[in-house]
Amino acid sequence: MTLSAIKPAKFEWFPYEGFTFCLGLSEGDAAWTSGHTSARHDEAIGKMTVEGSMETQARIAYAKCLAILEAAGFGPEDVTRVSENITVAGLAAYDDAAGVRKELLGERPTVRTVIVERLVRRAAWIEVELHAVKGGGAQLRAASEAREAGTWQASAITEGTDGVVYLPTVTPIDANGDVVFEGDFVSQYRYVLERAGDMLEAVGLTLGHAVTTYDYSTPETRAVYRGTHKVRKELLGNNAGGVYPGAGGILMSQLHAPGALVAIDVTASRHPLEIVNPGWSRYDTLTYAPGVKAGRMLFMSGFAALDMETQQALHDGDLGKQAEATYGAILTLLEHAGLGPEHLLETTEYCVESYVGDYKAVADVREKLLVAPWPASTGALCKALLRPEFGLEVFPTALYPADHPAVTGVQA
Repeated sequence: MTLSAIKPAKFEWFPYEGFTFCLGLSEGDAAWTSGHTSARHDEAIGKMTVEGSMETQARIAYAKCLAILEAAGFGPEDVTRVSENITVAGLAAYDDAAGVRKELLGERPTVRTVIVERLVRRAAWIEVELHAVKGGGAQLRAASEAREAGTWQASAITEGTDGVVYLPTVTPIDANGDVVFEGDFVSQYRYVLERAGDMLEAVGLTLGHAVTTYDYSTPETRAVYRGTHKVRKELLGNNAGGVYPGAGGILMSQLHAPGALVAIDVTASRHPLEIVNPGWSRYDTLTYAPGVKAGRMLFMSGFAALDMETQQALHDGDLGKQAEATYGAILTLLEHAGLGPEHLLETTEYCVESYVGDYKAVADVREKLLVAPWPASTGALCKALLRPEFGLEVFPTALYPADHPAVTGVQA
């Protein structure tokens, strides 16, 4: 089986051909949508427009994603994971979006909530991305009625396709709703990783099963971010192969609650983990891996325009060239894994807000380097990245074909 672009016969919001992303991808009993806002094409002015309250925007964004899934034969009951990008400006109205989600999907899926600086469509407050598996996957733990330590919103824990286990976004908030260790970034980081470990242990896994840890912090944490190395070394990589998960770090001006300095999205897998590294020695001393194979999935760290040998940031101030270096590194990793750009399942792009005027250059690079069916893609704006020279960071995921030698163990 191969990935197929989902192409609805009718999609009322905009003509979707001609982009370097698809509306969504499907393969067998699984489907993944791109991130969608409430933007629609206004023929009268020839532009994409966004309007309405948070509730209105959420209804349109969810209607788009559910229409895409429906075109591939999936329904709301099949959704396993929801990712909601909520802008700083829209954060105060988040309960309205959560109400729409619960109305449409109930409390079965895992919910991840990423606070972003803003979205590419300036007036948009919410962007929605869905993962689905026929039958809704396995709900490993139902959403609790009471606030759980480490969570911002009540959420289930689900298992999706190929043994992938999703956790809700983990935050430095205790069971009473209070932020812990105010002003102490490293202690908050430890707290959220430990709470993620508690959640995984509740469903029969450990942090040693983590395949990615994507963290979101604030610009003032840059000066002390290195302190996370000791925490990660202690808590992660405790599996048979000593494989650390892929990782990425994004900076936003504020997070889920006043005083929160970090939030982390953790994905785990039931499969044994294998490191995938083309020979980049920089990762020998780091607490994250460039790529992790688990079953048919290839999970990857965030990539930016970095020289893998010298660790120098490349092309400061030129987003197009940064995109070429970033996607070039991703393709190098894919090639080492025996894959190509057609096997890219998802890309999440974080563009620094000050670079947004040049963001179209990234689409030009994708058109040159990537191929159909195009990955399911989501893009958001951040305040900054951990290296101040970077304007773009990409979180990619790929899917091995079912008949790939790395999956079957049979060489061609």
